[in-house]
This record gives sequence, C-alpha cells and structure tokens, in this order.
Amino acid sequence: MDAKKTTMLLGLAFLVFLALSYVQNVLFFNILGDVLANQFLAVVMLFTNNVLVISLILLGMTFYVNLVILDFFKREKYAHIVLEHPRTFAIVFTIMILFLSILRGSNLIYGGISIEVLPIILLVSVPIGIVEGYGIYLTIKKTLSREMTMKSLVSIYVIFLMAAIMEVIFINLLIWTATG
Repeated sequence: MDAKKTTMLLGLAFLVFLALSYVQNVLFFNILGDVLANQFLAVVMLFTNNVLVISLILLGMTFYVNLVILDFFKREKYAHIVLEHPRTFAIVFTIMILFLSILRGSNLIYGGISIEVLPIILLVSVPIGIVEGYGIYLTIKKTLSREMTMKSLVSIYVIFLMAAIMEVIFINLLIWTATG
C-alpha cells in the first residue's frame, strides 16, 4: 500500500478512535465513583484511560507527521514548523492538555468550576500532572521528531501506570483526610 493511502487510513482510524474515545470517556466518568471503591480496579481503569488517551495522541500526531512529510500541505507556508520544533510544540500541547484535563475533572467532580476551589484542585493535581505531563511530552516529542520506538512506547506506558497508581493513592488520601 502506498504512503498516501496509508496516511488516509491512519486519518480515518484517528476519527473512528476519537469517536470511540468520547464514548469511553463518558462511560468512564459515569462509573468512576463506583470503581474507586476497589483499589486494583481503580488503578486498572485509570491506567486504561491514560493508555487510550496517549494512544489517541500518538495516532493523531503520527497522522499529522505523515500529512506534512507527504506534502499534503503544499501551499501552507508553515506546515513544517511543528516538525522543526517538536520540543516547543510538545511543551505547549502538554500544558494545554493538562489544563483542560484539570478543568474537565473539576467540572465533573464538583458539578462546576468554582474559582475558590480551583487552587486546591490544581495543588492536588500537580504531582499527577507532572508525571502525566512528562508522558504526554515524551509521546508528542518522540512522535514529531520521528524517534518513537517500541522501547519508548513501553517506557511511556510505564509512566502512565505510575501516574494511575499515584492518582489512586492521592484520591484515597483526599477521602481519608475529608472523612478523618
């Protein structure tokens, strides 16, 4: 199969998995409260969610890289700028994803975003955000610079496993502190 057909199939797969991830995300947040009662199940669910998210980012970035390399953006003047500066784009994209994730999580948990509660949410989210942010950053940077290997992918997934374990520990500490 030629590269252009492969790229188009990659884009189609990205769209299909994006729709499926929306359904998974809705289901995930609907059953999250029930899952948190079982520590092992909570780690598995959070890790699975993280793997799906990072895999979707990897798929989307790979699609973009292929579009640029195969000159789908011939008339675009700055199409290669993201590939020429993968570190900068990875940092900006990671910060954007983490911030939106925190806002979404606080919106779901508290039923709305309260300015008074937001600093506490951000403070609690910092350790997990650093670990997850590093995993997101590595994924984007390695994909855009075309350095992604199986070893890199396994190390990224291990980072997200550690983040899931940390998240369950922090949630339990918050519950224990609130009730104790």
